[in-house]
Amino acid sequence: MMRMIQRTNISKKKVIMIRVVSILLSLLTASLFLQFMGHNPIEVFVSLAIGAYGSAYRLRETLTTAIPLVVTSIGIMIAFKMKFWNIGGEGQILMGAFAASYIALNFSTLPKPILLMLMFMAGFIGGGLWALIPALLKVHLGTNETIITLMLNYVAIKWITYLQYGPWKDPNGMGFPQIATFDQNALLPKVFGIHIGWIIAIIIVVIVSFILAKTKKGFEISVIGESIDTARYAGMNVKHVIVLAIILSGGICGIVGMMEASGVNRTLSSNVSAGYGFTAIITTWLSGLKASIIIPVSILFAGLIKGGSFIQTAYGIPQSASDVLQALILFFIIGSEFFVQYRLVRNTVKEAL
Repeated sequence: MMRMIQRTNISKKKVIMIRVVSILLSLLTASLFLQFMGHNPIEVFVSLAIGAYGSAYRLRETLTTAIPLVVTSIGIMIAFKMKFWNIGGEGQILMGAFAASYIALNFSTLPKPILLMLMFMAGFIGGGLWALIPALLKVHLGTNETIITLMLNYVAIKWITYLQYGPWKDPNGMGFPQIATFDQNALLPKVFGIHIGWIIAIIIVVIVSFILAKTKKGFEISVIGESIDTARYAGMNVKHVIVLAIILSGGICGIVGMMEASGVNRTLSSNVSAGYGFTAIITTWLSGLKASIIIPVSILFAGLIKGGSFIQTAYGIPQSASDVLQALILFFIIGSEFFVQYRLVRNTVKEAL
């Protein structure tokens, strides 16, 4: 029989070795899969990298995908630091996009800087208020935040779909169920060919890193994550800290909704979140809940997404096969974290009959 034992003092050298082995195993398994499909694995892997980073255009596309992953991961990370399992990033993105779109569609005559600032604030408030629901239920009723945040995702999707097909349907949309495109005033400007969301993302990473590392609230979040009983014993207002942190977590996810609606989609739709709320759970976990690591992890993950799309076209690989390829790589990489945290030992103790 085998049993798990949590590692206490694993060396950095061993951590690196485990992760390198996991990457090699993921590539080996993916190669076997590609061989089974009749493709040359090396050619496909090279094409995947070229498809993600092989030209200025492709690099911009990859970075555009990385922006929402970075910001959503930062938002989710704050909740995860307290062991508050916020699975509701998707819904918080949508509600942030909804609030920002309301401003964009109804106050489009305002000067561009003022309008964008109002949309930014609305996005934060929309996402923050949506996250406040599971936070209040958790601290006052002790509900399971994983279930509540997950269910709220689907409520948000249905709400946006209702708007899209109902009261917000564009009368000039030729009968298509779509919301009106934003005016030019409500669109995020571009810097180096990418909307300025990448600058906002860097600023958010810096601010959140500072809050978590240098402020009293950041310290309280860390203590609550380690032990709520310790936090209470130290005199911290646990409920107050949890609610504030989750509002911040959801608000940051809401900003993603604003940026995607304004900088990428140029309107609101039920697809504006594009699954970033779920994908960011993986990137947040892979980063080890470290804000500075989230950026490279998100860029690599965005490259996997964009490269996967490229090889579909280049090699005629079906979407499902491309998804399997990505899943195989992720399975081994995420699985390596288990062996970083735990080790398997043989149970040598024989129970008395």
